[in-house]
Amino acid sequence: MSHLRRPAVVLAAALAAAFLAAPGTATAERPGPARETVNGKHVIAISVDGLNPRALTKLGRTGTPNLHRLIKDEGAGTVNARTQLEMTVTLPNHTSMVTGRRIRAGKGGHGVTWNDDTVTTTVQQAAGHEVDSVFTQVHEAGGTTAVYATKSKFWLFENSWPKAVDKNVIEVEKNGAVVKALRTDLATDPASFSFVHLGKPDQVGHDAGWMSARYLRAVGQVDKLVGSIMTQVESTPSLRNNTVIVLTSDHGGIPGTKNHAIKTSREDYRVAFAFWGAGVPHTDLYALNPDRANPGRTRPSFGASPQPIRNGEVANVSLDILGVGPVPDSLWDLGQDLAWK
Repeated sequence: MSHLRRPAVVLAAALAAAFLAAPGTATAERPGPARETVNGKHVIAISVDGLNPRALTKLGRTGTPNLHRLIKDEGAGTVNARTQLEMTVTLPNHTSMVTGRRIRAGKGGHGVTWNDDTVTTTVQQAAGHEVDSVFTQVHEAGGTTAVYATKSKFWLFENSWPKAVDKNVIEVEKNGAVVKALRTDLATDPASFSFVHLGKPDQVGHDAGWMSARYLRAVGQVDKLVGSIMTQVESTPSLRNNTVIVLTSDHGGIPGTKNHAIKTSREDYRVAFAFWGAGVPHTDLYALNPDRANPGRTRPSFGASPQPIRNGEVANVSLDILGVGPVPDSLWDLGQDLAWK
């Protein structure tokens, strides 16, 4: 089911880790019957890696018409959501998106603190115990799942939940190819839950700097790809009335630098979060969710009440859209009270 040819050494190491890991800690799925049955809707969760919301202001509606449609003009969105508190880097934040957990293992988090594809540890091994995900919940409820990603490190998801990730398409640094694969599947056999990672802004940010001319062009290119997904949904009768797109990001990036790892910088911890599609109203996402607090320029801690909207809410709100209960032992949106309609 996977489309990436991984380097032999990495593949061999991953297989060795799976065979040598202690039973029940590495790749096992939590047994048991489905708690619900998926309701027939489809969720497409899109993460635009390294999207600093400043780029949307800089490029405006002319340069990013589709992201503006999704976040500001048609959907329910905000450009002032928050990343994970512990780290503002890619793999830890994306693992929070699909598990609903914080990062720090000792505090109930998923334990994924690395950010490359050389580590063969699974999420379960990192946490030291079983960890469920949006993939396991959808699968147990009779639905299907798919991952479409542009970085090889996202093999982590299939390695950690091999029975629950039904399709895994990884095309390294090929954003167009990933979206083409998604659109082909949307036209023929769409998954109940599709997770899409678009890494072009992050790739260019590390190479040329955040908010550079090349970075802004990359954001514009991703905008067109997001638009093509929206068009696919609108033009497909079987999707038009039952599909919701959830869009967010893992981190921003500091303008004029190639850095996004300073977790206390607003340029890094401020991200967009939005819903678009069937049943979604056109409104500000904080207005739709008065039990979440717009944090302004601040970085609220775990103890803040109310909390801001966080990228880690992707898992449980996606399950809510699909009519499935939350990820067991998760933190973000455990009550599935993040309103999307």
